[in-house]
Amino acid sequence: MPLVEATTERIVEAEPERVYDALADYAGTRGRVLPEQFSEYEVREGGQGAGTLVHWKLQATSKRIRDCLFDVTAPSPGQLVETDRNSSMITTWTVTPAGTGRSKVVAVTTWQGATGVGGFFERTFAPKGLNRIYGEVLTALAADVEK
Repeated sequence: MPLVEATTERIVEAEPERVYDALADYAGTRGRVLPEQFSEYEVREGGQGAGTLVHWKLQATSKRIRDCLFDVTAPSPGQLVETDRNSSMITTWTVTPAGTGRSKVVAVTTWQGATGVGGFFERTFAPKGLNRIYGEVLTALAADVEK
């Protein structure tokens, strides 16, 4: 099965620590910044960074809904990794400095895609759709931390 990858990034006008703390705040900020494609958001364990177990449904298209249950780890400073127990999906969030009072936030999502013709369409169109969705997340995150 081929690996499918979607990468979304944004410069945020806030210190990296503030941005990272907001991203890691599954009990508060994360639920607030999710767009309409996310539903049934629920923190099941933890709520702050590593050790969090969080659930949501992601409606990537009108016919495609993923039931996600993510284990959150923080393997290095400025990084959060969400690993889905229900699929091969992994999203890695990385926050780095981007000048004084600015941060670069990058979300990279990977999963094992389908093969054949369906896989071709998945590799072609799914990353674009996911980039749009995570672009909305990053826009809302920026609005939240830049106030």
